[in-house]
Amino acid sequence: MFGRDPWGGPLEIANADSATDDDRSRDLDRAALMRQLDETQQSWLLAGPGDQAGKKKKKYVDLGCMVVDRKIFMWTVGTILGVGLFIGFIMMIVKLVPHKHPPPPPPDQYTQALHKALMFFNAQRSGPLPKRNGVSWRGNSAMKDGLSDNTFRKSLVGGFYDAGDAIKFNYPMAWSMTMLSWSVIEYRAKYDAIGELDHVKELIKWGTDYLLKTFNSSADTIDKIVVQVGIGDTSKGPTPNDHYCWMRPEDIDYPRPVTECHTCSDLAAEMAAALAAASIVFKDSKTYSDKLVKGAKALYKFGRLQRGRYSPNGSDQALFYNSTSYWDEFVWGGAWMYFATGNTSYLSVATAPGMAKHAGAFWLGSPNYGVFTWDDKLPGSQVLLSRLRLFLSPGYPYEEILRTFHNQTDNVMCSYLPVFNRFNFTKGGMIQLNHGKPQPLQYVVNAAFLASLYSDYLEAADTPGWYCGPTFYTTEILRKFARSQIDYILGKNPLKMSYVVGFGNKYPKRVHHRGASIPHNGVKYGCKGGFKWRETKKANPNILIGAMVAGPDRHDGFKDVRTNYNYTEPTLAANAGLVAALISLSDIRTGIDKNSIFSAIPPMFPTPPPPPSAWKP
Repeated sequence: MFGRDPWGGPLEIANADSATDDDRSRDLDRAALMRQLDETQQSWLLAGPGDQAGKKKKKYVDLGCMVVDRKIFMWTVGTILGVGLFIGFIMMIVKLVPHKHPPPPPPDQYTQALHKALMFFNAQRSGPLPKRNGVSWRGNSAMKDGLSDNTFRKSLVGGFYDAGDAIKFNYPMAWSMTMLSWSVIEYRAKYDAIGELDHVKELIKWGTDYLLKTFNSSADTIDKIVVQVGIGDTSKGPTPNDHYCWMRPEDIDYPRPVTECHTCSDLAAEMAAALAAASIVFKDSKTYSDKLVKGAKALYKFGRLQRGRYSPNGSDQALFYNSTSYWDEFVWGGAWMYFATGNTSYLSVATAPGMAKHAGAFWLGSPNYGVFTWDDKLPGSQVLLSRLRLFLSPGYPYEEILRTFHNQTDNVMCSYLPVFNRFNFTKGGMIQLNHGKPQPLQYVVNAAFLASLYSDYLEAADTPGWYCGPTFYTTEILRKFARSQIDYILGKNPLKMSYVVGFGNKYPKRVHHRGASIPHNGVKYGCKGGFKWRETKKANPNILIGAMVAGPDRHDGFKDVRTNYNYTEPTLAANAGLVAALISLSDIRTGIDKNSIFSAIPPMFPTPPPPPSAWKP
């Protein structure tokens, strides 16, 4: 019997013995599925478990954003690792193989001279010397200073000897520390680059540690300070003292009296400037910096209250470091006190019109106007306060005098240029700031420093130059002047002689200096025993590295004679100016540090009030 197949074909109903109902049902289901599936699907369906077991199932790696074949993934990762290892191996070989690098260029002559100039301060140290002082012929000396004076009875061990003698004069010593600190504040990066930052800071601290001993630095109010240790006056006959005797400092056995003062505004204000400037150098050491500031405040207060010069007529200090006025120290010290504390009361003193007048700011006809020395700090004060106007501009009520100082600084810079005939120049090119008198180099280096520094100020303020009357001069003119003067000192002069001991092939060999002139041979030469070493025409047995001698005469002549101190004696103050000038001119491509000097000064203008709270309906 035939019937209609519901799937579209004939349906034959066979006998029961030809197939079971279950078989027929399976055949029908399979036939129906085959009609709808393609050949591949049919092969999957018809394949038995045994057929599928022989085929491996592919594995995949899910990377989140995509699915990749595991073999391809592993091959890719392996390739990347292999390439990385290969590159790393090549780089390691390149690093391990020695290379020949061209040697760095030798330091410029200013940097070379600077290394030596700093060593002079090592040779001038008094007291117990550090192990690495670097001057083999020096030893511990003056270990009883202060204690041996029955009227003082306090330790004044330490500090620096002033020159070729063994006197410790606070006035030029303090100025020297101020100058060294000023140079570090402006050119810290340069000092660091040439490896001298720690050295110069150590020298400054050696000086300030001593200055702190010379008054009651723990008190807020003081009534006296030490002027000097030792005596140099020989007018009273052959009495053993620091000038009559010719002895090594290590062998001194004569009395070293302590001189104090009760009215000494100039000395007090200069010492305040030294401690204030050093506090900025050591601002990273808060405890020491605060100690310096505290001492500076007491000194400046004392100087303002107890008016008087530290060097009265007839005094020992008047013979060697006479101060002509204390008004310039009030301006100078007030400026440094302001930078160290941020207290505007100090700035008010420094910028008071009456103070400037007394300091000589308006004495334009003075023959010494613009000559920066250990006695006259006005030119340095004018440059320092011009800096304040250039970079901070505090405005009213200081602007008027700051603008005046700025204009006066421009005039001082003009006076250094040969074209204006303000100062004479020797035929060899040295400016005669002391008008042909002996010992000229101490003034030359200070002018070179101010000129070089001021040119850096102008450059940092994006100012290409300044006016001298109607004529505009570029900052390079100032640098050219500064370089010409230092070049003269380093050997570019008619005698082809370097006036810095140890620099160049030709330099003074008979320096007026007790320690350098007496052999370091274990023999103690008494007060008069050293006279033979003073008088001998032989070269000094010990080389006083870095000492700048007093210098040539107004005809560019020089006598290398030990007994003539006007030619051959070095001083602490002169070398401080030399160091400052050399670091400013050194060929390290970094400018001044514009901001460190202002670190203690609060914002010039009041903080604006906070914005009002948000409006709420």
